[in-house]
Amino acid sequence: MTKFDVLTIGNAIVDIIARCDDAFLVHNGIIKSAMNLIDAERAELLYSRMGPALEASGGSAGNTAAGVASLGGRAAYFGKVANDQLGEIFTHDIRAQGVHFETAPLDTHPPTARSMIFVTEDGERSMNTYLGACVELGPSDVEPTVVADAAVTYFEGYLWDPPLAKDAIRDCARIAHENGREVAMTLSDSFCVHRYRAEFLELMRSGTVDIVFANRAEALALYETDDFEHALSMIARDCKLAAVTLSEEGSIIARGSERVKVEATTITNVVDTTGAGDLYAAGFLHGYTTGRTLADCGRLGSLAAGIVIEQIGPRPMVSLAAAAKEAGLL
Repeated sequence: MTKFDVLTIGNAIVDIIARCDDAFLVHNGIIKSAMNLIDAERAELLYSRMGPALEASGGSAGNTAAGVASLGGRAAYFGKVANDQLGEIFTHDIRAQGVHFETAPLDTHPPTARSMIFVTEDGERSMNTYLGACVELGPSDVEPTVVADAAVTYFEGYLWDPPLAKDAIRDCARIAHENGREVAMTLSDSFCVHRYRAEFLELMRSGTVDIVFANRAEALALYETDDFEHALSMIARDCKLAAVTLSEEGSIIARGSERVKVEATTITNVVDTTGAGDLYAAGFLHGYTTGRTLADCGRLGSLAAGIVIEQIGPRPMVSLAAAAKEAGLL
């Protein structure tokens, strides 16, 4: 019996979310639907140009941990914040979700990370992220007993940007495997894949990572192909288990030669796609760590993703456990 179902590791970020039109993105040189890394000066500039905004604790893996907890799972999180106002907001929010979070904060500098997220009328989000304190997450922040007590340790590909985090991830993978646990990662976005393609493939092919989450664009980028079936066969070869999301077409789960197609949840109103992939991973991993079939894992992922894109912000505002029970999935 493990103490935690899922441990997630990621960039602890406070999201600052505002609506805009496509012209705003063009005028400000923002790449649509991508995560753009920015420095402190550009963060200040974009913040000054934002309209009315909502502040919400985010970060890909943090969102996944919150989703697991909302489904009734036992979640833990490693991520670095500073001892400042945004750091206090992030810490309060993730603990209030019921997630174990004890990573020691930095004193004050660099400040807690923040991401200016611009949501266009089609619900697409364009993220502009100042990593701040995130880059200080390293091996000293690993809690070995938590890793050993988690059925799955999950990390975000974005962690490959700050160098110290790579060592922390490799330490966690070693501890997890020594204790008979599994390691999962999300490829995060296609731009991240282009930056670290060789390293991501090495993580998979070496057995450091057992489970991979990706969307269609990320899978294609990983194998530098336009042929999705080829990418799917390759990712199934290179890791134990892969879940590939296909937006409104649902998702495909691949394990060896096995393929499981899962339909998307019916959506009446796409408000904000921020966190959709994170919540899919939350639903899937909750199902996986509680012994569900791969089809039901995918259905839980689709349900969680569908709920979060009908709201503003990347963390569910309703009980996912209640929604899953109503849908007959828990």
